[in-house]
Amino acid sequence: MSMTSRERVMRTLEFNHPDRVPRQVWLLPAVWLENDEAIIKAFLDRWPADITGPPVNNPALAALCSGDAYKVGKYRDEWGCEFVSVSPGRIGEVKQPFISDWNRLESVRPPVEALEFDRDAVNAFCRASGQFVMMGACARPFERMQFLRGTENLYMDIAEESDELKRLIEIVHGFYVTEMEAWARTDVDALSFMDDWGSQRSLLISPAQWRRLFKPLYAQYAQIARAHGKKIFMHSDGHIESIYDDLIEIGVDAVNSQLFCMNIEEIGKKHAGKITFWGEIDRQHVLASDNPEDARAAVRRVVDNLYSPAGGVIAQFEMMTNIAQGHAVFEAWEEFTGK
Repeated sequence: MSMTSRERVMRTLEFNHPDRVPRQVWLLPAVWLENDEAIIKAFLDRWPADITGPPVNNPALAALCSGDAYKVGKYRDEWGCEFVSVSPGRIGEVKQPFISDWNRLESVRPPVEALEFDRDAVNAFCRASGQFVMMGACARPFERMQFLRGTENLYMDIAEESDELKRLIEIVHGFYVTEMEAWARTDVDALSFMDDWGSQRSLLISPAQWRRLFKPLYAQYAQIARAHGKKIFMHSDGHIESIYDDLIEIGVDAVNSQLFCMNIEEIGKKHAGKITFWGEIDRQHVLASDNPEDARAAVRRVVDNLYSPAGGVIAQFEMMTNIAQGHAVFEAWEEFTGK
């Protein structure tokens, strides 16, 4: 039975036997800088995505920004955070955090203009699209606080669990709750949040402290999604195996994580069938390789440990500059799942 992309993704998330594994690829800006556009288009035509985002026309939000996030130089985002980039195609780092000391805390101005997106256009897109549509924004409280406060400062704040930190969480999280609720009232299929919580080997802070300070934020995002009949997706880089149970508990439908930083076999034994693994294939080594057998072996490992014909896996990865390896990934998915 042929399905639309929306039906395919929904069935995957609900373990209800999709006709095939849904596909999605994230194209980094560097891909467009280092490849011919026709080659990229041919790849996208060969492997059409099942998941997309709506067009977001918001001149008021764009007016808050200056520069180009992916060009060498300075870029100022909608929160007033200034990034410095030294490499084209890759976002830079905040060198001078806005909250250099706590005296500036109450000067933080959440970008309420983000709520002025064209809801009618979003809804029209969702109605016309056969794809599964995710919200056109993404809550990221931990990362946003790093941008505002500076990473080193924020880790010290977390260690101390100061009153100022709790106020910063209140400001940032309060905005994201409002933004989530605004998107939940549209026709998108899913809401999403992200924060990179893992180092190469472990969580960046203790799991107990993560549960105390940050889990309640994500639980509220998931509750908003459920209250409006939406799915909820989460992304985190790094080794986050210690919080998978928490994500399942709060109702996250799909998690995008660096599986190859972790023990995929153990993850499969403990969590397969309880949450959908929204990718990924190892971008540190496999996608950077010129050997298609590396891609084939990586997909084989994911299929053997996480895949079921009932669902629970989305064939997602982040495209590096080697497009041939991207073809090898999706070809392997077809080979090993038979569809």
